[in-house]
Amino acid sequence: MDNNCIHKIHNIFRAVVEFERALETTFGMNINELMLLCMLANKESLLAGEIANEMGLTRSNASKVIASLERKGFLERQTCKHDSRCQRCSITAQGREQMEHVNCQSFPAPPNLAAIINP
Repeated sequence: MDNNCIHKIHNIFRAVVEFERALETTFGMNINELMLLCMLANKESLLAGEIANEMGLTRSNASKVIASLERKGFLERQTCKHDSRCQRCSITAQGREQMEHVNCQSFPAPPNLAAIINP
C-alpha cells in the first residue's frame, strides 16, 4: 500500500471520528444509535434480526445498540407472540421527540468529512 493511500484512509478515519464526536455532543447518541432511531422513525417496528441486517452489524452489536436506546427511553422492545426468542423494536414518543431535533441542515457534515464525501 502506498503512502498516499494510507494518508487517505487515515483522513477518512479521522473525519468519521470527528463526525461521531459531534453527534455524541449534539444529540447524546453515537452514529449507530442515531441510524437505528432514523430507521425506526420511518417504520412501524423492526425485528432485532432485521436491524442487524439493515445496519450491517452482528446480532450482538445490534443488541448493544438496541439496549442503549432502550435505556435512553428512545426505543421499546416487545417479545413476539409466536416466538419468545424474537423481539420487535419500535420508537417511543421520547424517541420521536428526539428525532425532531435531528436534521441535516442544522447539523452538516464536518468540513473534513464533507471534503471526502464531495471531492
